[in-house]
Amino acid sequence: MLTIDLQSRQPIYEQLIYRMSELVALGALAPGEQLPSVRALARDLGINPNTVQKAYQELERRGVICSVAGKGSFIAGGDSAGETLRMRSLEKIRDALESGRRAGVSRAQALETVEYVYKEANV
Repeated sequence: MLTIDLQSRQPIYEQLIYRMSELVALGALAPGEQLPSVRALARDLGINPNTVQKAYQELERRGVICSVAGKGSFIAGGDSAGETLRMRSLEKIRDALESGRRAGVSRAQALETVEYVYKEANV
C-alpha cells in the first residue's frame, strides 16, 4: 500500500509525506486509523527510522496525523491531507507551465490544454 522509490531524486521523507497525504485524501486511510510505529514502518520499507520520524513530524505539523504519547500516531480528521495534495499538484502545474513557457508554448496553447484536460474529466 505504501511504497517509496529509493532511486528517486525526491528525498524519502518527502515521498512518505506525499504518499501518506495522498492515501488520506483518497480515503484509503481514514480519520482515527492508527499508523504503523516508526520502527515497524522503517523495517517494512527498509529505511532508517529517523527518516520515518521526520516524515511523521512533518505530517503532524501539517495536521494530517496526530500523535498520542504511549499510543502511537493516528490519521487526523479534517481535510489537511487533501490540501497538501492540492498544493503539491499546483506546484507541479506551475513547474510544467514554466517549462512550457520557456519552450515556447503560448498562453493560449497552455489554456487550451487546461480546458481540454478538464473537459475530458467532465469537470
